[in-house]
Amino acid sequence: MQITDVAVATITWARDHEEEQLLRDALTQLAAHNIPVFICDGGSPQAFIDFLNGFENFTVVESKVRGLWGQVHTSLKAASQSGRTFIFYTEPDKEAFFRESLAGFLMDASPDAHTGIVLASRSAGAFSTFPEFQQKTETTINFCCTEVIKQELDYTYGPFLLTRELIPYFSRLPDSIGWGWRPFAFVLAHKLGFKVRSQPGEFNCPEPQRSDDASERLYRMRQLAQNIEGVLEAASFQLKPGNSAGE
Repeated sequence: MQITDVAVATITWARDHEEEQLLRDALTQLAAHNIPVFICDGGSPQAFIDFLNGFENFTVVESKVRGLWGQVHTSLKAASQSGRTFIFYTEPDKEAFFRESLAGFLMDASPDAHTGIVLASRSAGAFSTFPEFQQKTETTINFCCTEVIKQELDYTYGPFLLTRELIPYFSRLPDSIGWGWRPFAFVLAHKLGFKVRSQPGEFNCPEPQRSDDASERLYRMRQLAQNIEGVLEAASFQLKPGNSAGE
């Protein structure tokens, strides 16, 4: 696909020095692709905001709604208003992916008018490098998405391409949806007749992110609950013939 067809949406929140440095390293790699990037920040120090504003292709936007979904929705809407046909959503800490895989992923995506979602998905070997409890929860999420979409894919790695035509439908999601917005998007795209597919790669878990302590496992449980809620929201979503997405 052409770079001029895509804008990037992401979120940031540098809560301590270590996290800020991780985000600085990753986002420097993202900036190098010279794609418009729309970032909604959750309350980082001013020095970090100044860092973001130092890149000509970065636009920092503010959310009027607190919480994860408020940030994500704000960045997605800003990216869709850029006029680009597709939006690449990503978490901001994917330094290795930005450096090694993003250009190839976008080049090989080859979306057309019927493309709804293109997922960056892990190979079986790459998936096995993630913490055991994370593998269990993400396997459950993948099973739930597969049950509705009828395609066995890795839906939970993170980065993915979506058509901007999905964005208006997101206005109906509750603020509490959290990470459930992702499977909502995947299932909704399927229900609307768009193609949902993946591009697998050797996206291994970074060494610093392989911890599996009690707090991490609780976080994964919350993610699991939100993702299942997102699948259910989309599965029961009523499409109204003749009405626009936001109605």
